[in-house]
Amino acid sequence: MVSKESCRNEIRAAIRQLSDRCLYSAAKWAGEQLVGIEQDPSNFTPSNTRFQRGSSSIRRRFSTISTPQPSAGFSQPPATPLPQEEDEVIDGDLYLLAKSYFDCREYRRASHVLRDQMSNKSLFLRCYALYLAGEKRKEEEMIELEGPLGKSDAINRELVSLERELSALKRTGAIDSFGLYLYGVVLKEKGNESLARASLVESVNSYPWNWSAWSELQSLCTSIEILNSLNLNSHWMKEFFLGSAYQELRMHGESLAKYEYLQGIFSFSNYIQAQTAKAQYSLREFDQVEIMFEDLLRNDPYRVEDMDLYSNVLYAKEACAALSFLAHKVFLTDKYRPESCCIVGNYYSLKGQHEKAVMYFRRALKLNKKYLSAWTLMGHEYVEMKNTSAAVDAYRRAVDVNPCDYRAWYGLGQAYEMMGMPFYALHYFRKSIFFLPNDSRLWIAMAKCYQSEQLHMLEEAIKCYKRAVNCGDTEGIALNQLAKLHQKLGRNEEAAFYFEKDLERMDAEGLEGPNMFEALVFLATHLKTNKKFDEAEVYCTRLLDYSGPEKEKAKSLLRGIRMAQTDFPSMDMEHFPL
Repeated sequence: MVSKESCRNEIRAAIRQLSDRCLYSAAKWAGEQLVGIEQDPSNFTPSNTRFQRGSSSIRRRFSTISTPQPSAGFSQPPATPLPQEEDEVIDGDLYLLAKSYFDCREYRRASHVLRDQMSNKSLFLRCYALYLAGEKRKEEEMIELEGPLGKSDAINRELVSLERELSALKRTGAIDSFGLYLYGVVLKEKGNESLARASLVESVNSYPWNWSAWSELQSLCTSIEILNSLNLNSHWMKEFFLGSAYQELRMHGESLAKYEYLQGIFSFSNYIQAQTAKAQYSLREFDQVEIMFEDLLRNDPYRVEDMDLYSNVLYAKEACAALSFLAHKVFLTDKYRPESCCIVGNYYSLKGQHEKAVMYFRRALKLNKKYLSAWTLMGHEYVEMKNTSAAVDAYRRAVDVNPCDYRAWYGLGQAYEMMGMPFYALHYFRKSIFFLPNDSRLWIAMAKCYQSEQLHMLEEAIKCYKRAVNCGDTEGIALNQLAKLHQKLGRNEEAAFYFEKDLERMDAEGLEGPNMFEALVFLATHLKTNKKFDEAEVYCTRLLDYSGPEKEKAKSLLRGIRMAQTDFPSMDMEHFPL
């Protein structure tokens, strides 16, 4: 296994190289992993002990888990960070000027300064600056030309020339790993996903420390088959990539296993803690997620990244005071971040102020048109406001951003169901189930659609409810509906089976209510009809605990059972000799 000191040295070199090429997001990510590596106690100083958090909840979580053995080949010698370019002295002054322009967001000036420079480093920064100049102009055109819900046909007009130049460099072998990364980004933007994947794989194999390249590659891995087909070199950065990719593919067990393994080196990584919280959120372990995010905020109090997910947890738990505190905190930290706007939107949504919530979700989208959560949450708000056409538009934009997002497909199904269009709703529910087949809520939604008056496909609804039960329907909706549907179809034995199962669930959870009363009445009546009087009397006795009409119903059933018990022997006296 790679040593901690080896990883530390690799990351330090990579941060300098990434920053020098203005890949600041990748450099920031690498820096966070650098301080996430546990320090040798003999090297502790006041400046670095701040990051050695022995109380971290994620550390406690994994402290009793034995670290899995590394995957085959993981211990191979790592790639070597790029050496300093020999021609840096020649074009160093121009490069420094171009980098200064780049840092001031004057991308075209930066590109122009490097027009005659031929080193790999200068070629990359020139092309990268030109790409970002095109992106900047595209965003300006989107603001100028946007239609309903921000739709526009603006494109990056530099992509064609960049593809031509970078493909020529690749053919001649005059392109480095950073150029390959940019070439992959350009190909992805132009819709050539297969070539983009190949270019990005080549980039990360030759220089594995560029997290931006891994992130772009991950966005192109829309299925496990595609992921498994990648020919990636063995390196510890690959483990980070697989952990994130598995999470996007909803393989949460595999994702958590990767992060558990990485804990062996990156014991104090905030990134790993946040990713673990995301996986637990998808598994609906809200209490555990809340603890992990609280710990994350204690250690990194000005963090805004991933806090929108924390707000979703607080929203689901209806923790209004905690959500209000979080919204206030991130707003003071950086109110012009999409995550901050989403958190405030969630707060107003929980308060029932849906118009204000929509306003903040729109603000988030002005800051980032591809911010998936904002599109989906805005769709939810429009559903609450009964504005189904606007909800459909919002969900469709979410699908455009990420066609694999089950929440947007599910939202479309809900919206079309509200509009009385069950066939369309079924189509979208099926799409959501395709991407998340083990979620009972989606199966229940589709079953209810089959139950609608327009479709009335009860057998199909039964199949869906059975799938929901197999997927662990914690709310017990499926069992109750299965019992009612079988009762409606005259299948009393099947109905009794599911009512009994539902009753067992409610007893185990200590629940009461109309569903329990309904189950007790049916089971008592059914057993009485089948002359199982002792068992029927048990259910009737439980019904006597109710008050009002329910108690009268119980008394009536009990009288009927006792009368049946006295009448039954007189019909067949030879079996009961005096």
